[in-house]
Amino acid sequence: MLRSRHIFCAATAAMAMCWAQSALALDPRYPDWPCQQLKVPEISIASVWHGAPIDTVDTSKPADPKQAELVAHVAARRTPIEDARKMIGDYLVGTEDERQQKAIRLFAALYSTLNAQRDQVMNGIERFSRKQKGAAEEIRAMAQKMREAQDKANGDPAQSENLASQLAWQTRIFEDRRRSTAYICDVPVLIEKRLFDLGRAIQDDLQGGLKAQTK
Repeated sequence: MLRSRHIFCAATAAMAMCWAQSALALDPRYPDWPCQQLKVPEISIASVWHGAPIDTVDTSKPADPKQAELVAHVAARRTPIEDARKMIGDYLVGTEDERQQKAIRLFAALYSTLNAQRDQVMNGIERFSRKQKGAAEEIRAMAQKMREAQDKANGDPAQSENLASQLAWQTRIFEDRRRSTAYICDVPVLIEKRLFDLGRAIQDDLQGGLKAQTK
């Protein structure tokens, strides 16, 4: 039993340290970024939008209440993209110039909203990473303490058992959180894809309207 305890301690400490080492940032500029995907602080507009420039659009307040409501609905990933397309089509009405202006303001608002959401998610991922690094160090220290308690000639078996239980529990929590890393690292990617899909929906609607007018 003593031998198995030592093996468990060694394996637990090694696991924690391996995670801490594997979580080292690929980019030294962002030491707390644990994802395989490289951290890009802001979504590149060129990668999600091929329409008119949006840098001059004021996104501090919505152009109208309908736009604010639309942005809230279509930006939410729980809204199916086909439903979002229909909402966008219902909003982009009027003359060609009015539709163009609405489209630019709408995408600018969506970019501002989803880029901010993505930033919040990435900050949360880095907080998560820092907690996991701290937990890995705690597990390593607890495993060392348990080994020292077991190596004492007149060690207290109850203390060793208590440390073993704490170590097993902390390791379980650590592993459960580690397994969720891949999922949470996908969230910024999903947000960027959502913005790309919405931008394409806006542009498709504009092109569809232009074709209808030229017939």
